[in-house]
This record gives sequence, structure tokens and C-alpha cells, in this order.
Amino acid sequence: MEEQATVSAADIARVAGVGRAAVSNWRRRYGDFPPPVGGTASSPLFALSDVENWLRERGKPFEVPLGERVWQRLRNLGDDLSLSLRVGRMGSFLSRRGSEEWELSPRYDDPELFELLDRFAEEQGAREAFEFLCARYVEAHSRQLSVTAEPVVALMSRLIGPRPGVVLDPACGLGTLLLASGGARLLGQVDDPSISCIAAHRLLLAGAEMEMYGAHALTMDSYEGLLADAVVCDPPFNEREWGYDELVGDPRWEYGQPPRGEPELAWVQHCLAHVKPGGLVAIRMPLAAAGRRTGRRIRGNLLRAGALRAVVTVASADLWLLRRPEPGERPPSRLLLLAEPDPSTVDGLWREHLRGTEVPGAIRIIDLLDEEIDLSPARHQARDEHAGEAFLEVRRHFEAIRPEPPSLAVSDEKPAFTTIGELMKAGVLSVPDSVEAGDVIASPAVPAYVHSGPSVTVDPSMSRYRTDPERLDAAFLAGCLRAAGQIAPTSSTRIDLKRTRVPRLPIETQRAHGEAFTRLAAFEDALREAAESGLELVRLGLTGLTEGQLRPGN
Repeated sequence: MEEQATVSAADIARVAGVGRAAVSNWRRRYGDFPPPVGGTASSPLFALSDVENWLRERGKPFEVPLGERVWQRLRNLGDDLSLSLRVGRMGSFLSRRGSEEWELSPRYDDPELFELLDRFAEEQGAREAFEFLCARYVEAHSRQLSVTAEPVVALMSRLIGPRPGVVLDPACGLGTLLLASGGARLLGQVDDPSISCIAAHRLLLAGAEMEMYGAHALTMDSYEGLLADAVVCDPPFNEREWGYDELVGDPRWEYGQPPRGEPELAWVQHCLAHVKPGGLVAIRMPLAAAGRRTGRRIRGNLLRAGALRAVVTVASADLWLLRRPEPGERPPSRLLLLAEPDPSTVDGLWREHLRGTEVPGAIRIIDLLDEEIDLSPARHQARDEHAGEAFLEVRRHFEAIRPEPPSLAVSDEKPAFTTIGELMKAGVLSVPDSVEAGDVIASPAVPAYVHSGPSVTVDPSMSRYRTDPERLDAAFLAGCLRAAGQIAPTSSTRIDLKRTRVPRLPIETQRAHGEAFTRLAAFEDALREAAESGLELVRLGLTGLTEGQLRPGN
């Protein structure tokens, strides 16, 4: 069966130790490069054995690591819709490895696959082998899976405290937050049974005492009545079907009935209902949840009861840090609000705040209980107690900004045009599953740009393109997309990016245009930065003069 294993261009680049562009060059320059045996025009698949033979004939070092062989065989057993089931089965196999039950278990999918997996586990360890398969699964399903970023995972695990006892995650996904929490007993729930199987085996292979259920926690609470020592949660944002109609009057809604359009406030109260008095909750929330008018009643009740203790903006979302009030406990007088803080300072500020110490960023709750009850940290930055020093720092930064446009000349040449769609049909452009350095990213909310960092997964709503660098310059393409965005700059007027016009120009001319586009983008960024800094100067100046931290002077 091994000769039937297929690989993508990204797989070839990874195991061959080259960049994706090198594989594109091989396909273009060598007529005998193995033809695709499957996939699509933009994401072709190649026979693994054919690629191996081709590379060896040319003296190129190419040895597929054992883990990659396991993954390719596993993925080729069926379609991607059932891939989570197959990954979970590998976890079950590894969890029982070496036991009598394991010796008797059938290898009915592919006996050679299980032999390879056993060898891989012997070489790397059972847990490491399964973590490798889980990482590959996340890459393959980057559009469907929402995975909490590692820095956020680390921060959330620290904020619930060291060595927690029982830790619950009611929307645990693959179990990442539970694994990082360090809890003595880990309880998880996720709405997809096949994902819950993967998460369960990750926890088992890590040696954790655990329970796991595959059902939606809001509508089918598998831990009803249970109180954990701490709760961590990164729930799905903007769920449409979360049980609003059937959960009206649910006893978990101690702080108010969650509005239909605010399921995140249902998750907050679900988490609070499952933590002991005095226990901590760390939950990731969309930025809008701190200020939506429909949720102000619940936010107010959380503040008055002393349940919500801090809102910390990190990585384009908020962390709500809550503590379930103990009977007869006096509510705190301040809420900690931090906007994109230095991660190394959050832990200390949070601990001091919990102890009742007045720390920077702590706002009087009575000042927040207005008509809007807006708890967005960014909104309250202007109230910083160090507005005087901040004003001087921002002014120095503002004066250092020197926006400089590129030098452009008038041209009478009218180029012919093609479109993004036609370039994709011609194989000049492709749509990658993940983004690597040199790829172009665009969306209605973010101007197009060329990615320069390490490989990442992106939000499915973002368009991404990989160019053939010998025929289409990435910076040139980003500039054309940016220009198209000027035509329809808001989400209310959407454009079809595939119909975006792209001038037909020689590659060297494209590169010159790409450099000019890049300088224009930098000029735009500098203008925006200057405008934002100027507005911040006004806010800090008003605050400093009013509070006595600044005075008129030269």
C-alpha cells in the first residue's frame, strides 16, 4: 500500500528540507518531475514513491522520516472528513500499547500502518508520537479548527494559579488548555465526539487523571452539579445555535439571561456555575463582549457581585478573569483592565490585585457602572495615573514619525490586464492551506500584505495566495489587491477577489512596482501611526491637565 501514499508540495518541501518555491521550480524546470496523481490544480498531490525515486536519481538527499510515513499512510486511508476518527484510533492504539488488550486488538485498517506507528512510538515515545500526529491533524484542518495560541495558553494556565486540583474546560477542543493547566484531575467536554476522543488520548498519554465527554456543554452539561477548583475555556465565538430557546430560565444564568446574540455570556456563566466558591475562571472572549449594549446588564451584575475581577486584552481577544464569590464576602471595589500588557507583568499584577493591593490599571467599579458599562481595557487607558509621563513619551514618538511617500513619475503606458482567477487557472497562483513567508494575505478588514514571519495558520475568512516567484512578484500582487480594497473598503460593499484586475507586466517591472507598492504601504502605516499618536496626545493632554499631572509650559 505504501506506493499509494500521496504528498502535497508542502509535504515534499518539509521532508526534503527546502522551501516551497524550490518545489515549484522543480516542477517547472524538469519535464520528468512526477505528475500529480490527485488533489486539485491549486493543491496537487503526488505519489510519494515517485517523488522519492525522482529525487534520489538526481542525488538530492531525501529520506522520509518515520513520523511522516505514519502520517501519510494514515491520511491516505480515507477522506479528510473521517480523519479525526482515524487520528483518535491511533491515540487509542498508543494508549494501550504494550498491554494485553493492545496485543489482542485488531489492526484492521492497515496492518503495516500499525507496525510503522509502533516503531515510531518506540523511537520517540508514545506521547510524542501522538502529539506529532495531532500537530499534523491541526495543519490539515486549519480552516475548521480553532486552536488557542501557545502564548495565550501559557498565560491562562498561569493565571488560574499553580498546582490547581480539579480543572474543567467545557469547550476543550483538543485538550490543549487542560494539558497546560497542570491540574491534578482534568475534566473536558467538546461538542464533537471524534475530537473528544483525540483530546482524551492526549490527556491519557500525558499520564493525567481525566474524564472526557463528547457533547455541547451548554445544551448537554455532562458535569451538572460538579464544582471544579478552576475553569479554563476558549469557547467558540459567535455561535448561532447554542440553545437559547431551550435554555430560557436555566439555573446557570445567575447573572442574567444571556441574549440570543451573546453566547459568550452563556459560557461565562456556565464556567462560574462549575467552579467552587473562591475558585478562578479564565475564559477567552471576543473584544466586542466587553462593550455590547445587549450584554451590559450581565456585565453590571458580574461587577456588582464581585465575580468579574479583570479583563486583559491579548492577541486580538480579551481574557476575562473571574472568581466565584464566597458567601458573605465583600465585593471588591476595583476591576483590573489591561490592554495588550507585557505578558511577564500580568501574573504579578493579577496576584496583587486579587490580594486587594491597588495596582496600575485597576479602575474603580463605581466609575464603570454607567449607562454603557463598557469594560474594554483600551477605552480606559486614558485614565492611566501616569498620564503626564505618558504624554511626554507619546510626544517624542509622534515627533519621530516622518511619513515619506515614494517617488513616482507620470506614465502614458496603458498595460493589458488579467485577473486573479485567470492567474490561478494558469498555475501562477495557488491557495495554500497554511501561510509561509512570501505568501500574500488579504481580507476585507486587513489591507493585503506579504507575510514575512514563520509558517502560520490563519482565519478561514482571510484570502491567501502563493505566487510562482519567477512569474509573479508577491509584493506586486499585494499592491494590486490593496488597490482593489480602496474601491470597496468596507464589508458592506464586497468584491470578488478572483475578479481583481492585475496588470500584465514583465517580472522585473513587477518587482519595481512591488517595491513602490511596499513603500506606499509603509507611508500609509506611518500616516496612520502619526494620526493615532496625535489622538493619543490629545487624550493624555486632556487627562493630564484635568488631573493636575500636566501644566501649560514651553
